[in-house]
Formats: sequence, structure tokens, C-alpha cells
Amino acid sequence: MSGLCAGRVAVVTGAGRGIGREHALLLAAEGAKVVVNDIGAAADGWGRDASPAAAAAAAIREAGGEAVANGDDVSDWQGAKRLVDQAIEHFGRLDVLINNAGILRDRMLVNMSEAEWDAVIKVHLKGTFAPAHHAAAYWRDRSKAEGAPVDARLINTSSSSGLFGNPGQANYGAAKAGIAAFTVIAARELRRYGVTVNAIMPHAQTRMTEGLRSLSEEQRARRDPRWVAPIAVWLASIHSREVTGRVFEAGGGILAVMEGWHRGPTVEQIADPARLGPIIADLVARARRNAGMDGKDAD
Repeated sequence: MSGLCAGRVAVVTGAGRGIGREHALLLAAEGAKVVVNDIGAAADGWGRDASPAAAAAAAIREAGGEAVANGDDVSDWQGAKRLVDQAIEHFGRLDVLINNAGILRDRMLVNMSEAEWDAVIKVHLKGTFAPAHHAAAYWRDRSKAEGAPVDARLINTSSSSGLFGNPGQANYGAAKAGIAAFTVIAARELRRYGVTVNAIMPHAQTRMTEGLRSLSEEQRARRDPRWVAPIAVWLASIHSREVTGRVFEAGGGILAVMEGWHRGPTVEQIADPARLGPIIADLVARARRNAGMDGKDAD
């Protein structure tokens, strides 16, 4: 390995299995010291198990790297603070936070319960905000104390479900779209402290996506979670300091940068709603269609 992240200290949430585990392993292989966070819940968020985080941290140490496990709930305000504090206290600093923890409770909108909505929004959206808040406050204070930017990284996890819209995932998609917006806003706020903020929209076959689709062996190979880790590790490095406020699509055979919302066809504002019918029809006809789940214009 090239030592791309040598000397950097990284926290990865949801790192006991799947995509997060690949992030943690590759970060360590590239020289980072890693806090492996995972509460060890089932894919729907129920239960706790310390062994996935412990096993991932042990694998890093066995390979010659440095890692500690953490079992805090990132959607809990104090738990998120303990996670950030552990990195600083154990390794002396924090340079990178990768927010990756998540759960699924899929249901069509008309059948979704309040609890199913709340649980997914809490884990994904608050579970991104809470660690980010505590890390950002630390980086702000460090930047002010040192009188210089800190060269830190915040990397979030979005989803095609949120950016393209997948039926049956109103809770998950809303959270993931929120994370994309949060990424852009946080990038603008934290730039002054030397913190870049980006997000990854992964395509990977994990326990959360197993059973959602039938895949050939070739497709499974292209969707191996290890293909998502390289962009995360590069973004975590000092070499990415000029890239911020972006969402990257990774896995499934591609690496792409998303282009976000842009104003489409436009007319002067109109006071009379009765006139709007043909005008709206023309605007919609000239506008680019929303993307389908393949990232291309839907039919």
C-alpha cells in the first residue's frame, strides 16, 4: 500500500460489517489509525452485539494496523460525543469521520408505521448529524487554537434511493436525500476551518441489500463492498483538500460524481393561476426528466 492516510486518525460508523468494514480495513492498510464503531444491530436496527466491531478492529491489528472498537449508538447525542472523544483520547486527535451506519425498515407509504419512519430517520439522519456536530466542533476549536486550517474530512453516506427515488423506501430515501443536502450545507459552513465534506452513494451487495434483487456472479463481483472503499479512503487523505460539497457514486462497476439540483426551464412569475396550465405543461415538456434508479432519465 502507498500509505495514503499515514498518521491520520479516522472514525468509521457502522464499520463492523459490509461497506463500513471495507472502509475501515482499507483506511488502516493505508496507514490510518481507526476507531471501528458498530452497535452490532440487525439490518432492521434491533438488537446489539459487540462482536462485529471487535472483530473488525482485531483484523486491523492482526494485519499490523492500529484500531479500537466502539459500540456507541451514533443516533444518541451523548453516544456520538463519546465516539468522537474516544478517538481524540486514544489516538490524540481526529482527522476523518466517515458516517456509514444505517438500518432498513422498508414499507410502502400507506403501510409504513410511525415507528418505522422514526427509527430510520433517527439512525441515518440524526446518526449522521450527531457525530458530525461533535467532530466539527472539535475541528473548529482546534483550528482556532492552532490559528490554521485543520485539513480534516467529513464523509457521509447517501443512496440512490434518496437521490433517484425507490418505491418502498420513503423513510430511507428521505433520510438519504437529507444527508446529501446536509453534505452540501456542511461543506459550505466548515470550509473556513479546513474541513471538507463529501458523500458517497454506494452500490454494493451487503446484508441490507441481499434479497432486493437477483444478481449474476459477475454482478455480485462488481457490487462487492470493497469497490466503494477506494473513494472513501482517497477522500479521507490530505490529497482531497480541494474537493468538497460533492456526492460520489461508487460501486457496481462505476465511479461518478453527481450533479445535483439545477434550475431548469424558466418563465417570468405569473399572478393568475388560471393561466398556468399550458405554461406548466411547456416547462415540464422542456425539462429533463427525473432520473430512474439507474441514474438515467426515466421513461
